[in-house]
Amino acid sequence: MSEQAIPLLAVHDLRVAFATDQGVARAVDGVSFSVESGEVVGIVGESGCGKSVTALSILGLLATPPARVLEQSSIRFAGEELLGMDRARLREIRGGQIAIVFQEPMTSLNPVYSVGAQVAEVLRHHRGMRQNEARAATMALFEEVGLYEPAVEYESFPHQLSGGMRQRVMIAMALAGEPRLIIADEPTTALDVTVQAQILALLARVRADHGTAVLLISHDLGVIGELCDRVIVMYAGQVVEVGSVSEVLGSPAHPYTRALLASRPVVVSDGDPPPLSPIKGVVPSATAWPFTCRFLERCPEADGECDGAAPELVSLGDHRRRSRCHHVVDVVEDVVEDTAGGLR
Repeated sequence: MSEQAIPLLAVHDLRVAFATDQGVARAVDGVSFSVESGEVVGIVGESGCGKSVTALSILGLLATPPARVLEQSSIRFAGEELLGMDRARLREIRGGQIAIVFQEPMTSLNPVYSVGAQVAEVLRHHRGMRQNEARAATMALFEEVGLYEPAVEYESFPHQLSGGMRQRVMIAMALAGEPRLIIADEPTTALDVTVQAQILALLARVRADHGTAVLLISHDLGVIGELCDRVIVMYAGQVVEVGSVSEVLGSPAHPYTRALLASRPVVVSDGDPPPLSPIKGVVPSATAWPFTCRFLERCPEADGECDGAAPELVSLGDHRRRSRCHHVVDVVEDVVEDTAGGLR
């Protein structure tokens, strides 16, 4: 296989289990996907579907125990297997070639060091800079990510900065190692709407300026639609749909994706907005996933055919578009008819 044919990140049959008092929780149960160089891929789904566990598994950041990545799992970065990798080599990749931006920067930054010192440490470790070089490079990064007084922010402690400023520091720290991939784990959830837009614009600029691939994890379909090229929809530890943003959000093939879209609030120019349409029921327990379709008990489109063997993730013509549903053929035909009729 040529180097060009190898995806930057290839996750195959990832299975992560946690030992709990209620039994073994299979939080991630057979997840496969890839990210190409320079691509922005989103992972979306309800809380507890396995998004963050998947992200933490990539960098080996899960506490073991209670977590355990099962043997058949594979995570390859630029063709190199990360699972079971020598810890020294993994440290070179973590923060260097792959960086992560967490949801809440206040808990990710060390409260007893200035934010500038923390970013400079990444530059010294991964790029071999001396102290003065690292300081100058850190202030240049602060300016790049939109911090207006880099010299002041360099000496500031995390509690002295706003949430948006702390998240910009985290993005500067991610860029410090000149990574090929940034994992952004719900980076805008703790921020107000205006700052959310600024952080999303910053991530888009990072991708455009540096050619950095981004794996964006979110529960917000609007955020995914704004920034991503492709989207992966997860439910109950599995991938239930994957495809381009326009395909998945414009013509969803899985009932869960349609239910997520229907549950979003709608903004209208006048009059009262339509009532919200929440997804009924709750996600089944990860300690006892059903043997049938995992969305069966909540699915408004379920029938007798669904109460059988669990559906497989099948291709929808283009191998990059897939869905996990017994009625996927009927759904695709309906989508084609709607498209022809100008409804979608």
